[in-house]
Amino acid sequence: MKVWIKYLIAALFGIACAFILPANNSTVAAGINFITELTVRFGRYMVIPVVFFTTAVTFNRLRDNKLLVKTGLWTGGVIIISSFILTIIGLLSILIVKLPRIPITGEKETGTVILGIADLFRAILPYSAFDTLNNGTFLLASYIFAMLIGIESFVDQTVFRPITILMDSASKLMYTISVVFTEFLAYGMIAILCSWTIQFRSVITSGVFTPMIIMLFVDFIIVAGIIYPLIIRYLCHDPHPYRILYASISSIITAFFSGDSNLVLQLNMRHCKESIGIRRRINGSIHPLFTIFARGGSSLVTTVGFIMIWRSYSSLNIPFTDILWITITSFGISFLLGGFPAGGAFVSLTVLCTLYSRSFETGFLLLKPAAPIICSFAAAFDVLTAMFGSYIVAVKTKCIEHHGIKHFI
Repeated sequence: MKVWIKYLIAALFGIACAFILPANNSTVAAGINFITELTVRFGRYMVIPVVFFTTAVTFNRLRDNKLLVKTGLWTGGVIIISSFILTIIGLLSILIVKLPRIPITGEKETGTVILGIADLFRAILPYSAFDTLNNGTFLLASYIFAMLIGIESFVDQTVFRPITILMDSASKLMYTISVVFTEFLAYGMIAILCSWTIQFRSVITSGVFTPMIIMLFVDFIIVAGIIYPLIIRYLCHDPHPYRILYASISSIITAFFSGDSNLVLQLNMRHCKESIGIRRRINGSIHPLFTIFARGGSSLVTTVGFIMIWRSYSSLNIPFTDILWITITSFGISFLLGGFPAGGAFVSLTVLCTLYSRSFETGFLLLKPAAPIICSFAAAFDVLTAMFGSYIVAVKTKCIEHHGIKHFI
């Protein structure tokens, strides 16, 4: 059975459970939350081992094949341009379509959310490099450590050959184990879908956020069905760009309903390798970077959300300078969300409100009930970017062996 079919069946079964189980029962709700938490832990369990060993090997291979600079430039370019495109799409959609106002509530702010940029730098440079392997949230820390090992082990291939062989074997072993984990994660998606559906029902019942949800859904269809395939068609000269979308189905399901970019990383790497045919030297080196930095989906929903908040508080038109500031700031914040694999979109919106000030400091509270849905769309956009972006980099570096669609997992 195809992997995406397993995930789709699990999703449907999870939705059905949300309607069958008595969610109002505290014991049942606690049980669902507990199983959901275990599923997320299970999905993240192998992320650091896979990223660490595979990154070390891939940077060694990239330097050996003189592809280090080319890969870095293409990856950085795709991340920046895709984030900009998504930000503009969000801006245009909310400016063209004037959604209904959100009723003002009297809810008080209970805490302040900050990006903690200083803490991110501390995580990258702990007192011991081995401490980076304990950080299962901020992948950049272990990624940089592995990158240094991979690059420097190429300096003297004779002396460091045992290390290279060890890393290569460990990478293959960790990948094999992660394949097993991605297979069983499909069953855990039942709990995640059940929990998500219960939250979604409470949001959609009020009807307040339905127009925004429809807008984000239409934006996703436009990006997934038109913009990204057109980019692949003309940039990579691929006459069948929808193959990439087909290979992304299970990743999109997982990302959307979990809202967790780290949870879907292994699934992305597996589909890119076994379905699309991207070689390990590219697959292992760029996917963590997309997970950490390619958060254009968060920028899109942040832009949409903030302008909705503005219009809810004021009937005046937004000055062009403010629109420009919102766009640039949302775009910039998206690159600083690596420490928030889940919930990053709402963190971005909170920070934007705080930075804008002018009595909007607590404006994010208007969208707080819809935060899980907002983060779901952001994660779906981001995983789509990772899949299409990795394909572009692989094609441009000629590190791909195209597979027929019948061979997709």
